[in-house]
Amino acid sequence: MNSPEQQLRELRRGAVDLVREEELLERLGAGRPLRVKCGFDPTAPDLHLGHVVILTKMRQFQDFGHEVIFLIGDFTGMIGDPSGRSKARPTLTEGKLKENAATYAEQVHRVLDPELTRVEFNSAWMNRLGAADLVRLAGKRTLARMLERDDFKKRFGEGNPIGLHEFMYPIAQGYDSVALEADVELGGTDQTFNLLLGRQIQAEHGQPSQIVLTLPLLEGTDGVQKMSKSLGNHIAIMDPPGEMYGKLMSVSDQLMWRYLDLLSLRTQAELDELRSGVELGGNPRDAKMSLAHELTARFHGDEAAQQAARNFSRRHRHGQAPDDMPVVTIAGADSGVPLGELIRRAGLAKTNAEAMRLIAQGAVRVDGKRVTDRALTLPPESAWVLQVGKRRFVRVMIEDAPSTATGE
Repeated sequence: MNSPEQQLRELRRGAVDLVREEELLERLGAGRPLRVKCGFDPTAPDLHLGHVVILTKMRQFQDFGHEVIFLIGDFTGMIGDPSGRSKARPTLTEGKLKENAATYAEQVHRVLDPELTRVEFNSAWMNRLGAADLVRLAGKRTLARMLERDDFKKRFGEGNPIGLHEFMYPIAQGYDSVALEADVELGGTDQTFNLLLGRQIQAEHGQPSQIVLTLPLLEGTDGVQKMSKSLGNHIAIMDPPGEMYGKLMSVSDQLMWRYLDLLSLRTQAELDELRSGVELGGNPRDAKMSLAHELTARFHGDEAAQQAARNFSRRHRHGQAPDDMPVVTIAGADSGVPLGELIRRAGLAKTNAEAMRLIAQGAVRVDGKRVTDRALTLPPESAWVLQVGKRRFVRVMIEDAPSTATGE
């Protein structure tokens, strides 16, 4: 049984702000499970490790016996979170939001305990609010207060438009905390204004104000910019195990410690011991392998993580292709198949033009040898190992026409 002080130490790890620490300590000592809320708008179907920072903190609360509420913002998603935006987000349809939300449960349950996770949709109460209720909620806010938000202030100062509906987003998020009677709300540092507004709205409804715990925005694999699918520096929860393991092994030694602090489920004492071992002369690579194994196992299972580690070792220590690479059979022609077309049909590029760019960039290997000849044609009735970049391998079997391709 962890004392309130022990829980606070672990929960404080990696956090940027905790409002208010003394209130959290008091509630941890009250002897009842806390209701811990975090909302995710289903604006995209994929979750990545940037989202897992918050999910990991939610899992810590679960491990201490508290109730975790994974809130899917299907109502607020129709407004679009303006946090950190220089312009309004495009409005998504209800159908698209539901389609994206359908993928979330499977993904989050790779971090959260499905038996201990309460999933809610904020449309359940927001759709029941009438126009008068929304007017009353908005009536307690002032324009000056809303313009204290950095993003709103910046857009207003630059003369960029701010839609009236965008002001409703933090208000609706705050009302979510009322509907759920949240004790704690988690969010990224870009959510601070919204979370603090939730404290105010709860107090206006006669509820104890929630504790606010903010977490940093995780840098992507480049170590510079915020992890983002659009920037290509993300590691998705649904990445194949070999790809996830390889991406984690590619991060810098400095970034590795940040990932461990924010993503590992190990205790602070265990992480301190790991860091001490490196500082006393241990190889940082061993700590990085520990990180890669822990996260890959969390999302894909221990066996898949071990196989990913073996394949990584084969590629990087022995220059060999992985054992478990996919095998694709492709119908050729009497004259063979051009390399660019073969790369596309093997699923390693979306278009022939993209494949040609990869060849020109020196990113393509055939049977371990780098190929830059874009005119290369591979003969029928042959087998080749295609490699694009460091981690993507496919064994291609070229059959003589008129065989039917099975891997396109």
